[in-house]
Amino acid sequence: MTNSVTVKELVDSLKLVVHNGEEFLNRTIQTSDLSRPGLELTGYFNYYPQERLQLFGKTEISFSERMSSDERLMVFRKMCQPDTPAFLVSRDMELPKELIQATIEKDIPLLSSSYATTRLASNVTNFLEERLATRESVHGVLIDIYGMGVMITGDSGVGKSETALELIQRGHRLVADDRVELHVVGENRLIGEPPEILRNLIEIRGVGIIDVVNLFGVGAIRLSKVVNLIVNLELWDKNTKFDRLGSADGKRRISNIDVPLVSIPVKTGRNLAVIIESAAMNFRAKQMGYNATETFERNLEKLIKSNSNED
Repeated sequence: MTNSVTVKELVDSLKLVVHNGEEFLNRTIQTSDLSRPGLELTGYFNYYPQERLQLFGKTEISFSERMSSDERLMVFRKMCQPDTPAFLVSRDMELPKELIQATIEKDIPLLSSSYATTRLASNVTNFLEERLATRESVHGVLIDIYGMGVMITGDSGVGKSETALELIQRGHRLVADDRVELHVVGENRLIGEPPEILRNLIEIRGVGIIDVVNLFGVGAIRLSKVVNLIVNLELWDKNTKFDRLGSADGKRRISNIDVPLVSIPVKTGRNLAVIIESAAMNFRAKQMGYNATETFERNLEKLIKSNSNED
């Protein structure tokens, strides 16, 4: 199913002014691409992206002022297609009366904003990209640890929520428990959010549902976070080989993005919160160029070389 956003949602989010067509704000926008109809004003309609939001800036309005009233009305009527969601004018510029007439005739909303065209285009595109992004639901817990989004995954009952609760007690922030809604923004930013019904809540077996805001305050939650690292909890098995030096570069592919992954064995007596906290700090250190594994390997090479020389 194709995602869509209504014009009303765009209006409410960006505080746009509705000049006419308020009863038609339920029209849908299905692409984050915008159209700056410069060529169309010259009469060139061989390729007219009619399904896009039509954005008029100073350039388009100034050009249209050089046209006769009949020419403007003809062109604007031609721009008003059945699947055109709305027209948007920037800088609070005076609206051409022919544009008002054409949009009223075709039941298309006419909007405006005080923002400059470039900034307005950026705001609209960012909003539409986030709302129209394909979403994927993953079983896990997302925590903001030292500013990094760490998603804890693993089989049901392995201790994800309990570990998240201890991390919150240690001052970190909950984004989502049990289910994480993921979507891509831009080309490589994977954003995690909680489902509406689970926002601010954690389920602890034997205790029940916990409202994190009521217990720890609003500073203990975040509404969304970029996923930087995945920590997968696995029940301890002596036959399973786990990375001991941290030299393995694990990845998990989500929505065509490879997210770094660390697997941690779960065993009685292990403080998972401290271990995950350390894994997050170690991951950040690697990003900054400090790699403890490489240091160990260099020291080991020096020791081997030193012993060889002595022999």
